[in-house]
Amino acid sequence: MPVRTLGRMTKRVLLAKPRGYCAGVDRAVVTVEKALETYGPPVYVRKEIVHNKHVVETLTERGAIFVDEADEVPEGALVVFSAHGVSPAVHEQAASRDLRTIDATCPLVTKVHQEAKRFARDDYDILLIGHEGHEEVEGTAGEAPEHVQLVDTAEDVEKVTVRDPSKVVWLSQTTLSVDDTLIRVNQLKNRFPDLQDPPSDDICYATQNRQVAVKAMAAECDLVLVVGSQNSSNSKRLVEVALQAGARASYLVDYAREVDPAWLEGVETVGVTSGASVPDILVMDLLSWLAERGWPQVQEVTTANEKVAFALPRELRKVLASNDLKGSVR
Repeated sequence: MPVRTLGRMTKRVLLAKPRGYCAGVDRAVVTVEKALETYGPPVYVRKEIVHNKHVVETLTERGAIFVDEADEVPEGALVVFSAHGVSPAVHEQAASRDLRTIDATCPLVTKVHQEAKRFARDDYDILLIGHEGHEEVEGTAGEAPEHVQLVDTAEDVEKVTVRDPSKVVWLSQTTLSVDDTLIRVNQLKNRFPDLQDPPSDDICYATQNRQVAVKAMAAECDLVLVVGSQNSSNSKRLVEVALQAGARASYLVDYAREVDPAWLEGVETVGVTSGASVPDILVMDLLSWLAERGWPQVQEVTTANEKVAFALPRELRKVLASNDLKGSVR
């Protein structure tokens, strides 16, 4: 329950931990930064490197050029593939244009790609739980288009057709709500009792951790503010999770300036968190904004300590190691 002092409720902020950058996002952003340092601008990036407006704007100012498709990149130029992954067709398109590529796909997304290829080789029908049009879903489905059916809504569950009910497996987009995914899985299992689970959990550890942290504080919050962009699936899920877990209201904002002061009317406890593609400077800006308006007290709610780190893409590591070697020789 909210802390009370001398019979009056104290305004406070509950700050979720973990929040913000996950290992895959950090790897992808650093990949573009290092590519700009190593090769110089411009460095092309297919799609948004991660789904965050501030990150994309910052990298654009440094010389990154974001394109929708590889055929927009000049022949022979350097292109980075985003953290969300790409299909084999995109790799083929890049090769046909002699593009130099750096693949910044999150290793956890790559794992789902490998699962899709494996089950396709074994001739399974693959039911991919995810959001239609999301880049990650398009990349995963592209690994085995003849075997994959997308399941986004409850209506999709009813439309699924399979060749052999004993050879069906489900996979999922990594950034979904854990609870919502389990609802879809149970609906699918009602139709296909022999539906197999993936070899390991497809929902990203960071997505799960951020949802758990929000659940731990939501019931105490009059308002939960989630820092993140509208095209960020995991950020939007945090708003939903907060409301489902008992928050009276929850909103998604890119910047502190987007907070409507009317949201704060009658509010004592504000919860703050951020999606996995959000740099913490944006959260600190929001805390400063709240402090200026009467919410200076911040209490961190910690549910996990993340220590995961991923190595940079192999293509970039080779160049950086070579440059280090040349530098040491000099």
